[in-house]
Amino acid sequence: MRAKTVLPAVAMTAVSMVLTLAVVVMWLGTAVPWPVALVVGLGIDGGWLATLAYERRLAAQGDHNRAVTAVGWSFGFLAAGVLIAHALTAEHSAGAWLAVAWLPIAAKALWLVHSMWERTALTPVALDAIRGIQQEARDEAAVARARLRAEAATEETRLTAVTEAGARVARVQAKTAQTLAGAWSTLETARAGEETGRALTSVTARVTPGVTPRWELPVWGPTEPLTSRSLESAPALTDEALDLIVDEIRTSETPALSYREMAARFRAAGHAASEMRLRAAWKRVAA
Repeated sequence: MRAKTVLPAVAMTAVSMVLTLAVVVMWLGTAVPWPVALVVGLGIDGGWLATLAYERRLAAQGDHNRAVTAVGWSFGFLAAGVLIAHALTAEHSAGAWLAVAWLPIAAKALWLVHSMWERTALTPVALDAIRGIQQEARDEAAVARARLRAEAATEETRLTAVTEAGARVARVQAKTAQTLAGAWSTLETARAGEETGRALTSVTARVTPGVTPRWELPVWGPTEPLTSRSLESAPALTDEALDLIVDEIRTSETPALSYREMAARFRAAGHAASEMRLRAAWKRVAA
């Protein structure tokens, strides 16, 4: 890489010096002896070459001198001025000489580019380290993108499964609700029917002669069970006390209350008894 910047600068500098020396010898050779013209041309080229060498020495030491740089550019502009003046005064091939008059300035510009490259050049070890860091960053970015895509696909699959499961649950609930509604309607029709009590009474008339109980089917609906604190605070009733309370509640109205109504008032009054004991007490009192 160093040769790619320094070789063009060296070649253009050499061509500029040769052109400058030739122009000075041809231009001044008619007015002064040619050795004098040769000395003038070599002086311009030698001054330019000396300042360039000093600039390169300072650059190799990591230093810079504005005065030396100014002198170097002065020699470059002087060489370019000599070429331009010769082109303007030449009788033949003025355009050709004017076309190469920019070579000294271009040579200085190439040396400037080369010095900038040297200030920013890195060793092969540093370049390998930079390439490794860049490759590692690209690898990490690729892995992160792959991870994000995989997580997105997994989340999409999970949401699809949850949605399908929710739809199945909703369909089962709707079907169950429909079935329960039908059963509720059937029970309500049987409970409200006038023939239900007669049919049940005719079946049990011979078992309990002289007693005509009111038959009612249980009603499904929300219940309010007693809390554990209420059950603990309620005193345990004996069979005689339970029969007395059941009889009082049952005969508190005329006609006598049904078992369902009696049980509801029994619970509402704060009494505690199991369903088995309460129903047994009802049978004893009703008999």
